[in-house]
Amino acid sequence: MIIKKISVLLLGAILAVTTLAGCGNSKTTSTTANNTPAKKEVIKLGITGDEHELWDNIKTKLAKENIDLQLVNFSDYIRPNQALNDGEIDANAFQTIAYFDKFKADHKLDLTSLGNTVLAPMAIYSKTVKDIKALKDGAKIAIPNDASNGGRALILLSDIGLIKLKDGVGITPTVKDIVENKKNFKIIELVATQIPRSIQDVDIAAINNGVAVDAGYSPLKDSIYIEDVKKESVKNYFNIIAVRTKDKDNATLKKLIQAYQTDDTKKLIEELYKGATLPAF
Repeated sequence: MIIKKISVLLLGAILAVTTLAGCGNSKTTSTTANNTPAKKEVIKLGITGDEHELWDNIKTKLAKENIDLQLVNFSDYIRPNQALNDGEIDANAFQTIAYFDKFKADHKLDLTSLGNTVLAPMAIYSKTVKDIKALKDGAKIAIPNDASNGGRALILLSDIGLIKLKDGVGITPTVKDIVENKKNFKIIELVATQIPRSIQDVDIAAINNGVAVDAGYSPLKDSIYIEDVKKESVKNYFNIIAVRTKDKDNATLKKLIQAYQTDDTKKLIEELYKGATLPAF
Protein backbone atom coordinates (compact mmCIF):
# COMPACT_ATOMS: atom_id res chain seq x y z
CA MET A 1 0.00 0.00 0.00
CA ILE A 2 2.87 2.37 0.89
CA ILE A 3 4.65 1.52 -2.34
CA LYS A 4 1.42 2.17 -4.24
CA LYS A 5 0.99 5.59 -2.58
CA ILE A 6 4.61 6.53 -3.36
CA SER A 7 4.08 5.55 -7.02
CA VAL A 8 1.00 7.72 -7.23
CA LEU A 9 2.85 10.68 -5.69
CA LEU A 10 5.80 10.23 -8.06
CA LEU A 11 3.46 10.01 -11.07
CA GLY A 12 1.70 13.19 -9.97
CA ALA A 13 5.01 15.01 -9.59
CA ILE A 14 6.14 13.89 -13.05
CA LEU A 15 2.84 15.05 -14.57
CA ALA A 16 3.13 18.40 -12.80
CA VAL A 17 6.68 18.93 -14.08
CA THR A 18 5.64 17.89 -17.58
CA THR A 19 2.69 20.30 -17.51
CA LEU A 20 4.87 23.17 -16.30
CA ALA A 21 7.46 22.35 -18.91
CA GLY A 22 4.74 22.40 -21.55
CA CYS A 23 3.54 25.82 -20.40
CA GLY A 24 7.10 27.11 -20.49
CA ASN A 25 7.58 26.01 -24.12
CA SER A 26 4.32 27.64 -25.15
CA LYS A 27 5.40 30.95 -23.64
CA THR A 28 8.76 30.79 -25.42
CA THR A 29 7.09 30.10 -28.77
CA SER A 30 4.74 33.02 -28.23
CA THR A 31 7.62 35.34 -27.41
CA THR A 32 9.55 34.21 -30.50
CA ALA A 33 6.52 34.83 -32.64
CA ASN A 34 6.11 38.32 -31.22
CA ASN A 35 9.74 39.12 -31.91
CA THR A 36 9.61 38.01 -35.54
CA PRO A 37 10.39 41.00 -37.80
CA ALA A 38 7.35 42.44 -39.56
CA LYS A 39 6.96 41.65 -43.25
CA LYS A 40 8.56 44.26 -45.54
CA GLU A 41 6.25 46.69 -47.30
CA VAL A 42 6.93 47.01 -51.04
CA ILE A 43 6.53 50.10 -53.22
CA LYS A 44 6.87 49.58 -56.97
CA LEU A 45 7.78 52.98 -58.42
CA GLY A 46 7.61 53.61 -62.16
CA ILE A 47 10.31 55.90 -63.57
CA THR A 48 11.81 56.76 -66.96
CA GLY A 49 15.50 57.06 -67.76
CA ASP A 50 18.52 55.28 -66.34
CA GLU A 51 19.56 57.80 -63.68
CA HIS A 52 18.96 56.03 -60.37
CA GLU A 53 21.34 57.73 -57.95
CA LEU A 54 18.69 60.01 -56.47
CA TRP A 55 16.18 57.18 -56.12
CA ASP A 56 18.81 54.87 -54.66
CA ASN A 57 19.19 57.41 -51.88
CA ILE A 58 15.43 57.37 -51.23
CA LYS A 59 15.52 53.57 -51.38
CA THR A 60 18.16 53.46 -48.62
CA LYS A 61 16.12 55.78 -46.39
CA LEU A 62 12.94 53.74 -46.85
CA ALA A 63 14.79 50.47 -46.15
CA LYS A 64 15.38 51.76 -42.61
CA GLU A 65 11.58 51.85 -42.23
CA ASN A 66 11.23 48.29 -43.54
CA ILE A 67 10.01 49.46 -46.94
CA ASP A 68 11.45 47.96 -50.12
CA LEU A 69 11.41 50.56 -52.92
CA GLN A 70 11.54 48.73 -56.26
CA LEU A 71 12.26 50.84 -59.36
CA VAL A 72 10.41 49.87 -62.55
CA ASN A 73 11.84 51.45 -65.71
CA PHE A 74 9.68 52.56 -68.65
CA SER A 75 10.94 53.68 -72.04
CA ASP A 76 8.04 56.02 -72.88
CA TYR A 77 5.64 58.50 -71.26
CA ILE A 78 2.49 56.47 -71.90
CA ARG A 79 2.94 53.22 -69.99
CA PRO A 80 3.83 54.61 -66.53
CA ASN A 81 0.35 56.10 -66.01
CA GLN A 82 -1.45 53.15 -67.57
CA ALA A 83 0.56 50.73 -65.43
CA LEU A 84 -0.25 52.77 -62.33
CA ASN A 85 -3.95 52.83 -63.15
CA ASP A 86 -3.92 49.05 -63.81
CA GLY A 87 -2.21 48.29 -60.49
CA GLU A 88 1.05 47.03 -62.00
CA ILE A 89 2.96 49.64 -59.99
CA ASP A 90 2.11 51.60 -56.83
CA ALA A 91 3.35 55.06 -57.86
CA ASN A 92 5.26 56.79 -60.61
CA ALA A 93 7.65 59.74 -60.80
CA PHE A 94 8.43 61.01 -64.29
CA GLN A 95 5.95 63.71 -65.32
CA THR A 96 5.01 67.35 -64.94
CA ILE A 97 1.73 68.59 -63.49
CA ALA A 98 0.69 69.82 -66.95
CA TYR A 99 1.33 66.45 -68.58
CA PHE A 100 -0.33 64.57 -65.72
CA ASP A 101 -3.51 66.64 -65.75
CA LYS A 102 -3.85 66.35 -69.54
CA PHE A 103 -3.09 62.62 -69.68
CA LYS A 104 -5.47 61.55 -66.93
CA ALA A 105 -8.26 63.71 -68.38
CA ASP A 106 -7.77 62.29 -71.89
CA HIS A 107 -7.62 58.69 -70.65
CA LYS A 108 -10.15 59.05 -67.81
CA LEU A 109 -7.75 57.80 -65.13
CA ASP A 110 -8.42 58.20 -61.42
CA LEU A 111 -4.93 59.27 -60.36
CA THR A 112 -3.69 61.88 -57.88
CA SER A 113 -0.49 63.80 -57.22
CA LEU A 114 1.15 62.88 -53.92
CA GLY A 115 3.56 65.84 -54.01
CA ASN A 116 6.18 67.76 -55.99
CA THR A 117 9.71 66.55 -56.72
CA VAL A 118 11.77 68.66 -59.12
CA LEU A 119 11.58 71.30 -61.81
CA ALA A 120 13.46 70.29 -64.93
CA PRO A 121 13.67 73.30 -67.29
CA MET A 122 13.13 72.65 -71.00
CA ALA A 123 15.84 73.92 -73.35
CA ILE A 124 16.68 74.41 -77.02
CA TYR A 125 19.57 72.46 -78.57
CA SER A 126 21.28 72.47 -81.95
CA LYS A 127 24.20 70.86 -83.74
CA THR A 128 24.63 73.80 -86.13
CA VAL A 129 23.01 76.94 -84.68
CA LYS A 130 24.87 79.05 -82.11
CA ASP A 131 22.62 82.11 -81.90
CA ILE A 132 18.93 81.19 -81.78
CA LYS A 133 17.80 84.65 -82.88
CA ALA A 134 19.85 84.29 -86.05
CA LEU A 135 17.80 81.28 -87.17
CA LYS A 136 17.33 81.34 -90.95
CA ASP A 137 13.98 81.53 -92.79
CA GLY A 138 12.34 78.15 -93.22
CA ALA A 139 14.44 76.52 -90.49
CA LYS A 140 13.23 73.20 -89.10
CA ILE A 141 12.28 73.14 -85.42
CA ALA A 142 11.58 69.85 -83.62
CA ILE A 143 9.21 69.82 -80.64
CA PRO A 144 7.63 66.96 -78.62
CA ASN A 145 4.37 65.65 -80.08
CA ASP A 146 2.46 65.23 -76.79
CA ALA A 147 0.10 67.99 -75.72
CA SER A 148 1.80 69.21 -72.55
CA ASN A 149 5.44 69.06 -73.67
CA GLY A 150 4.59 70.23 -77.16
CA GLY A 151 2.64 73.13 -75.71
CA ARG A 152 5.52 73.92 -73.39
CA ALA A 153 7.91 73.99 -76.35
CA LEU A 154 5.65 76.35 -78.31
CA ILE A 155 5.44 78.70 -75.33
CA LEU A 156 9.24 78.59 -75.14
CA LEU A 157 9.52 79.48 -78.84
CA SER A 158 7.04 82.30 -78.26
CA ASP A 159 9.03 83.62 -75.30
CA ILE A 160 12.13 83.73 -77.50
CA GLY A 161 10.17 85.66 -80.14
CA LEU A 162 10.39 83.09 -82.93
CA ILE A 163 6.60 82.71 -83.19
CA LYS A 164 3.51 84.33 -81.74
CA LEU A 165 0.65 82.37 -80.19
CA LYS A 166 -3.03 83.20 -80.01
CA ASP A 167 -4.08 84.96 -76.80
CA GLY A 168 -5.62 82.81 -74.07
CA VAL A 169 -4.26 79.45 -75.25
CA GLY A 170 -3.21 78.42 -71.75
CA ILE A 171 -0.39 75.94 -71.17
CA THR A 172 -1.23 73.46 -73.93
CA PRO A 173 -1.20 75.40 -77.21
CA THR A 174 -0.85 73.48 -80.48
CA VAL A 175 0.70 74.44 -83.82
CA LYS A 176 -2.80 75.54 -84.86
CA ASP A 177 -2.56 78.31 -82.25
CA ILE A 178 0.41 79.94 -84.01
CA VAL A 179 -0.84 83.28 -85.34
CA GLU A 180 2.51 84.69 -86.44
CA ASN A 181 5.46 82.87 -88.01
CA LYS A 182 7.29 85.56 -89.99
CA LYS A 183 10.24 83.37 -90.96
CA ASN A 184 8.08 80.41 -91.98
CA PHE A 185 9.71 78.03 -89.55
CA LYS A 186 8.73 74.41 -90.07
CA ILE A 187 7.53 72.95 -86.79
CA ILE A 188 8.15 69.19 -86.73
CA GLU A 189 6.41 67.18 -83.99
CA LEU A 190 8.23 64.05 -82.82
CA VAL A 191 8.01 61.61 -79.92
CA ALA A 192 9.96 63.31 -77.13
CA THR A 193 12.45 60.47 -76.66
CA GLN A 194 13.24 60.38 -80.40
CA ILE A 195 14.20 64.04 -80.72
CA PRO A 196 17.87 63.68 -79.64
CA ARG A 197 18.37 61.02 -82.31
CA SER A 198 16.81 63.29 -84.94
CA ILE A 199 18.64 66.50 -84.00
CA GLN A 200 20.92 66.18 -87.04
CA ASP A 201 17.86 66.42 -89.29
CA VAL A 202 16.61 69.74 -87.88
CA ASP A 203 18.08 73.16 -87.17
CA ILE A 204 17.02 73.40 -83.52
CA ALA A 205 15.11 71.16 -81.13
CA ALA A 206 13.16 71.69 -77.92
CA ILE A 207 14.02 68.76 -75.68
CA ASN A 208 12.63 67.77 -72.30
CA ASN A 209 15.23 68.05 -69.55
CA GLY A 210 15.19 64.35 -68.61
CA VAL A 211 15.34 63.21 -72.22
CA ALA A 212 18.23 65.60 -72.88
CA VAL A 213 20.21 64.38 -69.86
CA ASP A 214 19.64 60.73 -70.84
CA ALA A 215 20.98 61.58 -74.30
CA GLY A 216 24.15 63.01 -72.79
CA TYR A 217 23.34 66.72 -72.95
CA SER A 218 23.87 69.21 -70.15
CA PRO A 219 20.93 71.67 -70.17
CA LEU A 220 23.13 74.42 -68.75
CA LYS A 221 26.23 73.83 -70.88
CA ASP A 222 24.91 72.44 -74.17
CA SER A 223 21.68 74.34 -74.76
CA ILE A 224 21.46 77.56 -76.77
CA TYR A 225 18.41 78.73 -74.79
CA ILE A 226 16.88 77.52 -71.51
CA GLU A 227 13.48 78.12 -69.93
CA ASP A 228 13.17 81.01 -67.46
CA VAL A 229 12.43 79.22 -64.18
CA LYS A 230 11.21 82.45 -62.53
CA LYS A 231 8.07 82.64 -64.66
CA GLU A 232 4.83 81.87 -62.81
CA SER A 233 3.65 79.52 -65.58
CA VAL A 234 6.68 77.30 -64.98
CA LYS A 235 4.97 75.93 -61.85
CA ASN A 236 2.79 73.89 -64.21
CA TYR A 237 5.93 71.97 -65.07
CA PHE A 238 6.85 70.87 -61.57
CA ASN A 239 7.40 67.11 -61.57
CA ILE A 240 5.32 64.98 -59.21
CA ILE A 241 4.91 61.57 -57.62
CA ALA A 242 1.55 60.17 -58.72
CA VAL A 243 -0.58 57.43 -57.13
CA ARG A 244 -4.05 56.00 -57.58
CA THR A 245 -6.56 58.33 -55.92
CA LYS A 246 -7.79 55.54 -53.66
CA ASP A 247 -4.23 55.24 -52.30
CA LYS A 248 -3.59 58.93 -51.62
CA ASP A 249 -3.85 58.39 -47.85
CA ASN A 250 -1.87 55.14 -47.82
CA ALA A 251 0.61 55.37 -44.93
CA THR A 252 3.40 53.55 -46.78
CA LEU A 253 3.11 55.74 -49.88
CA LYS A 254 3.10 58.86 -47.71
CA LYS A 255 6.47 57.74 -46.37
CA LEU A 256 7.74 57.77 -49.97
CA ILE A 257 6.99 61.48 -50.43
CA GLN A 258 8.21 62.25 -46.92
CA ALA A 259 11.52 60.51 -47.63
CA TYR A 260 11.85 62.51 -50.85
CA GLN A 261 10.95 65.98 -49.60
CA THR A 262 13.90 66.48 -47.26
CA ASP A 263 16.84 68.85 -47.03
CA ASP A 264 19.32 66.09 -47.81
CA THR A 265 17.39 65.28 -51.02
CA LYS A 266 17.61 68.97 -52.00
CA LYS A 267 21.35 68.88 -51.43
CA LEU A 268 21.72 65.71 -53.50
CA ILE A 269 19.68 67.23 -56.36
CA GLU A 270 22.00 70.24 -56.35
CA GLU A 271 25.10 67.99 -56.32
CA LEU A 272 23.85 65.67 -59.08
CA TYR A 273 22.36 68.19 -61.49
CA LYS A 274 24.34 71.35 -60.69
CA GLY A 275 21.39 73.68 -61.31
CA ALA A 276 20.07 71.94 -64.44
CA THR A 277 17.30 70.38 -62.33
CA LEU A 278 15.93 72.15 -59.27
CA PRO A 279 14.05 71.03 -56.12
CA ALA A 280 10.33 71.90 -56.36
CA PHE A 281 9.39 71.46 -52.68
